[in-house]
Amino acid sequence: MDDRLSRVFSALADPIRRDMVARLAVGDATVNELAEPYAVTVQAVSKHLKVLEDAGLVSRGKQAQRRPVHLEAEVFDLMTKWIERYRLEAEQRYQRLDAVLAEMAVEGPEQAKTRIAKTRIEGEAS
Repeated sequence: MDDRLSRVFSALADPIRRDMVARLAVGDATVNELAEPYAVTVQAVSKHLKVLEDAGLVSRGKQAQRRPVHLEAEVFDLMTKWIERYRLEAEQRYQRLDAVLAEMAVEGPEQAKTRIAKTRIEGEAS
């Protein structure tokens, strides 16, 4: 999972590829359609698409003469789960900090300084 996640984030590190993903979120497009707004060759766009394809973000279909590029939305579930895990951990840390700050406000500045100093000394002793 981590290797796939690394490939996904690495693929999205490039602004052109992020823009392509955003455009594909609206609907499928051909390589030529994706290349239109960029000052790069169709070959360069194909290389960008290969990176996105290797990361599992897009796939290429075949409809008669047309080969549309399709966004694989389920890859975003993988990213969302990873991000959500760390978001929740950060949120819990902030909640603990809020609780400590609220206690300090009730205690008053001198009591808070004493408690902090005591906590440091106990931490150094262990």
